Amino acid sequence: MLQSIRERSQSWIAKIIIAVLVLAMALFGVESLISVFGKSGDEVAKVNGESITRQQVEQTVQRALRSGQVPPEQERALRGQVLDSLIAERLMASYAEDGGLAISDTQLDQVIVSLPEFHDAQGKFDQDLFRSRLNGAGYSPLTFRAQLRQDLVAQQIQQGLISSDFVLPEEQQYLLDLQRQARTFRYHTLTDADLEQPVTVSEAEQSAYYNEHQQDYLRPEQVKVAYVVLDRQAMAADAKVDDEALHKAWEAQAAEADRRVSHIMVNVGGDRSREQAEAELAEVKQRLEEGESFTDLAAEYSDDAATKDKGGDLGVVVKGIFGEAFDKSAFSLQEGEVSDIVDTGDALHLLKVTQIDHPSFEESKDELRDQVAQQQIERAFNDKVQQLIDESFAAEDLKSVADDLGLKLEQSDWVARDAGEGALGEPGVMDQAFSEDVLNNGYNSEVIELDDDRRMVLRVTDHREAMTLPLEQVQERVAEAVRQDKTRDALKEKAAKLAQQLKDGQDLDLSWQAVSNITRQQTSQVPEAIVETAFQLPHPDEAGSLVYGRAVDGDQVTLIALESVAKGEANEQMEGYVTSMSRRLDAQAMIQGLMEYLRATGDIER
Repeated sequence: MLQSIRERSQSWIAKIIIAVLVLAMALFGVESLISVFGKSGDEVAKVNGESITRQQVEQTVQRALRSGQVPPEQERALRGQVLDSLIAERLMASYAEDGGLAISDTQLDQVIVSLPEFHDAQGKFDQDLFRSRLNGAGYSPLTFRAQLRQDLVAQQIQQGLISSDFVLPEEQQYLLDLQRQARTFRYHTLTDADLEQPVTVSEAEQSAYYNEHQQDYLRPEQVKVAYVVLDRQAMAADAKVDDEALHKAWEAQAAEADRRVSHIMVNVGGDRSREQAEAELAEVKQRLEEGESFTDLAAEYSDDAATKDKGGDLGVVVKGIFGEAFDKSAFSLQEGEVSDIVDTGDALHLLKVTQIDHPSFEESKDELRDQVAQQQIERAFNDKVQQLIDESFAAEDLKSVADDLGLKLEQSDWVARDAGEGALGEPGVMDQAFSEDVLNNGYNSEVIELDDDRRMVLRVTDHREAMTLPLEQVQERVAEAVRQDKTRDALKEKAAKLAQQLKDGQDLDLSWQAVSNITRQQTSQVPEAIVETAFQLPHPDEAGSLVYGRAVDGDQVTLIALESVAKGEANEQMEGYVTSMSRRLDAQAMIQGLMEYLRATGDIER
């Protein structure tokens, strides 16, 4: 696959894939990571009347995985993320269309030919390289152009919003002053050991807390399911592949690999007949067999002025550049071999392969084994898929199906509609489990296509309705929650009492931790909640006076004594970063606002 696209995250293909995923996170939130498809059939969403299909989602997922920018183990989360990104894209595309924004074919062509991913060794756009790299990344030229056009239009909108934003000089200076600010303070973290009396929890408090927080103890509707998964990769892993098949596959790959080729060319025509040209090259061939250097003979005989003084080197050759006869000969040679005479019409050639861009057999063995195994089991996999469809449709259980296909019958524990894990967490799986036919009529599910390699059938074996768990079942959880709340409140009161005692001039024996001249940007061992609270406290009125506050971080309460606030030192690099970040945040807020408007006014069905 595309090594350059994998290695260079700045690739436009990788940018397009990752940009839409980042956009989904920014616009739809973290919940986009766990969203699942709520539609049956091929349509998974509709935006302003335009459908988004399951196939489109899967294609985008596979492109992201191929790009190497997304780990394979994140594939499930990626599907929900991709759906949200496609919805955002459609909303933005509709907005652009309504506003008359567009990219012409000429502009699009100019962008494409300027991309270095599609340039040859001379820095020029290469059509074959363009198609090859798109194919490796999962795009056709048409789909790539469509995606790039959409991305460029979205950039027009974003750049227009950003360029319309401005910050007053006074605002900018105020922001810089805040960022430069340094504070000196000390802090003491309280624990339940600092309380005069340990916290106790009564039954009445438990009951009251339970009644106020019953939603925290709601058990959703759940099912237990039995299921089988037919996995192409597992079948391939079990396939037996001998070395002979591996060698054949390696040789086939080598025959197609790009190679570096040198040639000795003799022109035909003018004062030289074809017979004379053949005689010259036959003489060259004889001298090569006698041990003379190809490089020296190229300098002596070749009519190619551009290469004769470089040993006839043509560089790395890919198929299709020099014609069928040339390719047939060059790609049949092993490294170091010289061809018979090759006739390209107006010239005759002797070709020598000086290097083949192909790993050794040992280096390729593991990858070849996977490829050959996949080829061997392809038909068997398709036959088993059909068998799974046929048998599961009529079977009254799944055990007989699993036995006939040699599959393991899996059994889940209780699982809710939106809480499946592993195969049960794949998009659409739990929708099948809670469907009318499967849940209420007791049928096996349809064969579910998890991805290109896996097929699943499931059957509900048990079911229980949603309910609020009684207090007796969750009493320990409730008691602990009440204890934590009461402890936190008691520690907050303790911190307030200590602060007042300190203000009154009492000398308390506290284990203070000192922090000197810390800025907002500095990384330190001080917990973030404490630093944030310290920077929210008002300035001390005069030198030597202290301002007290408290930071609450989970179950911890910390007493803070702010001693001084300094202007801090100017840091050109940091201030440049702050300026850039503030503009970026403003731009993000504007784009966020636009997308919230489009989502609120758009017609979205999921």
